[in-house]
Parts: sequence; structure tokens; C-alpha cells
Amino acid sequence: MTRDPKVLRTPDARFENLADYSFAPNYVDDLEGYEGMRVHYIDEGPSDAEHTFLCLHGEPTWAYLYRHMIPEFVASGGRVIAPDWFGFGRSDKPVDDADYTFHFHRNMMLRFIEKLDLSNITLVVQDWGGVLGLTLPHEMPERFSRLLIMNTALATGRSPGRGFMEWKAFAASQPDMDCGQLIARGTPHLGDAEIAAYNAPFPDITFKAGVRRFPEMVMVSPEMEGVNMSKRAAAFWRDEWQGDSFMAIGAADPVLGVDVMNAMRALIKGCPEPLVLKEAGHFVQEWGGEVARAALQHFSSGR
Repeated sequence: MTRDPKVLRTPDARFENLADYSFAPNYVDDLEGYEGMRVHYIDEGPSDAEHTFLCLHGEPTWAYLYRHMIPEFVASGGRVIAPDWFGFGRSDKPVDDADYTFHFHRNMMLRFIEKLDLSNITLVVQDWGGVLGLTLPHEMPERFSRLLIMNTALATGRSPGRGFMEWKAFAASQPDMDCGQLIARGTPHLGDAEIAAYNAPFPDITFKAGVRRFPEMVMVSPEMEGVNMSKRAAAFWRDEWQGDSFMAIGAADPVLGVDVMNAMRALIKGCPEPLVLKEAGHFVQEWGGEVARAALQHFSSGR
């Protein structure tokens, strides 16, 4: 970071009595290069667990998205860390759109992993959680041992296709996007209380710079920030990855569905046949109990 951004902090009262969510908040505000900016994360399960599940959310969600998966991972004996990116959830929210860049977020997560000294990580990613998260292991491969990947991709400077460009145009037309309603469009079983929980981080439009910026940040042309890092990550997953992997696909996702995920599967060394959920949309974690149980069964059975 070259300067201290102006940030907002969502009032704690917005997060009281959320539907199906009882996880205690944890915070760190002294990450190197981000001093004074507060990152929120869920930390459940034993601190000395053999496996740590690092669950990274995407646009425009937050750690609430993982509420169905966290209990399954904890019941298996694991530790679960689910942070919120800056601009989302209970983490601080820079108000200037220009503060949101690929390396601003990626470097924060690297420092976060180092600060908590996470090891034997099962990387759990979807959407921007993967666009960013999949570029982490090649920088610190000794910390990562497994991957659980859901509807996401590496952005290496090419357009993901018409569906994404239409989504990007829609997002640009909605500077005060109703995030809960957006998620509900592809997740029709959500109730009003769950929709409200997805809106909780954003009291008004001034809190939504991250929501606006993430679609614009996706690297759809070769000169964009993060392309070279993502190409390096692609080479890592193709040639160097030694860990176990599990893939779950929300087949009803019109943008990052079966075709995109099959291409990702071909890229990831040793990735087995995916779990395909025909009814699930983009936000696969809303079907997360089934996904988590299937992934745990796969990991426990070995390859």
C-alpha cells in the first residue's frame, strides 16, 4: 500500500442474531503493510488440529457463506479459518474504489496466513476466493496440502465469455447493488433472514466500493494487474501441485459452470472427477453441507 486509505467499519449491531450463524468474530489489525485496518475472520475448532480449512469467499459475499460447511469441517476434527476480504463482511471497507486492486487483496491474505502461522492448509475457494486464493500456494507451498475448489477460475488475461461480460455490465449498472437479492436469484431456497444476513455488511452505498470493484478487477485482458501472477499460479497447479484435490460444481451457474470448471479440473494436477450438483448455482456453499461431507470422505479415503 502506498497510502493509508479512508475506511469504514460496519457497526457490530448489523451482525446481531443472523440466521443460522453463531460464530464468534475474531480480528487482526496489525498485518504488515495494513496496520490499523481490521480484518475479520471466523476461527472454529482446535488450534492444534491436524488440518486447517482456509475458506475464502468471493463477490459479494462474506464468511457467512460458509456457515453450512464450517460445522462439518469442525466435526471432522479440523480447524476452520474463514476471513473476510477488505470491503466485505465484518472487515474494514476502504471507501475509495481505487484502493481495491489485485495485489492489495492478495498481499493481505499472504500476511494474514503468516500472522496466524497457518499450516497443513486445505484451501477452500469459490468465485474471487479462487481468483485470488489459487495464486497463494505457489508462494508458500509448504503451508498447503489440499484443495477444495468450487465455481471459480484463474484469470489469465482472457475474457471468460459472454456470460461474464454480461454480469460485469450488470454490476457496473448497479452501484448500490442489493447483494442479498443478487445471491437469492441463483439460490432460490434462501429466506428473507438469510438475504438480510448477506446485506448486513452494507448499511448504504458508501460501504460498497468492494462490491463495485471486484467485477471490474477480473483480469479479462493481458495488461491487467494480476495476470502474470495468475499465469504463474496456473503453471504451479499444472506442474508442481502435489496435494490432494476435490472439486464441486454448481451446474446451474450460467457463468462459471460445468465447462469452466472442467477446464480448471484439466489444469489441476491429479484432480479427480468432480461432484456435480445439478440444482446448485454459483454460490455452491449454500449447498455446502453435502459438498463438505463429500470432500471429507474423499480426503479421508486417500487417492
